[in-house]
Amino acid sequence: MKAVITGGTGFLGSALADSLRRDGHDVVVLTRQPRGAGDVAWDPGRPGFGIGDPGSGWASAIDGADAVINLAGVPIAGERWTDARKALILASRIEATNAVVAAVSIAQRPPKVLLSASAIGIYGPHKSEALTEESAVGSDFLATVCVAWEAAASEAARTTRVVLLRTGLVLDRDAGALPQIALPFKLFAGGRAGSGDQSWSWIHHEDWTRLVRWAIDTDGITGALNLTAPNPVTNREFTRALGRALHRPTLAPAPAFALRLMLGEMADALILAGQRVLPAKAESHGFAFRYADAGAALRAIYRAA
Repeated sequence: MKAVITGGTGFLGSALADSLRRDGHDVVVLTRQPRGAGDVAWDPGRPGFGIGDPGSGWASAIDGADAVINLAGVPIAGERWTDARKALILASRIEATNAVVAAVSIAQRPPKVLLSASAIGIYGPHKSEALTEESAVGSDFLATVCVAWEAAASEAARTTRVVLLRTGLVLDRDAGALPQIALPFKLFAGGRAGSGDQSWSWIHHEDWTRLVRWAIDTDGITGALNLTAPNPVTNREFTRALGRALHRPTLAPAPAFALRLMLGEMADALILAGQRVLPAKAESHGFAFRYADAGAALRAIYRAA
């Protein structure tokens, strides 16, 4: 199989690329800064670069591919959400997705499937309500970004199968959000965030990679796909499980007002407002999770440290 990945040098993209390569697949990474074999230079914001001539530029990599996995976009976290940062978060995703969809549409041999990143933020903030792929979308900033992002990717459905990867909190020891979440615990200063009652929908990084690869191979999977473990937990439960995995106490809660002072709007969207998202489509089509329990997932992650 030939797979083309945008965002393939990031946390999730690099793990997916490594997994595919280990199994002997041909992987091409579209990146602004090519560094090695299999990397192809691309600039989705540069008109005409690879678009309009499928035999030249980065678009030639997409022509004849079996799967295209679009993960490009600036990180959601990391910087405070100013108006300028919000605009960049949205623009980076729409620009990259539009470029990929354009390349797919002109390919002489279109890919069999386009998997395009999204996030469970599309559902907006909820309390304990169970959310599946059939649930209504929200109206806050993250939801509007995801709605626009998915709409851009869905344009490719005229040409190929499209899967929208609605990803939750991906747990990995060295990358993503978990190292930042775990740092206070390692310093004996960890605890629940806010009330601790908000639901956190998580997935072990190995299951995320396995689920994406399963979606590539499963022709019946189209449209939205929740990439979350089947057992979401409250922040309080997650905190306790993390403390046990790290052999640390969990007696130092982070007050909601302090998180809002530090992070602004991002605090509510990413930490304090819960979402109980279930992988209904994956389970109904027979996908088997290796890590369904948050405690077991965290123990496995830190046992390998």
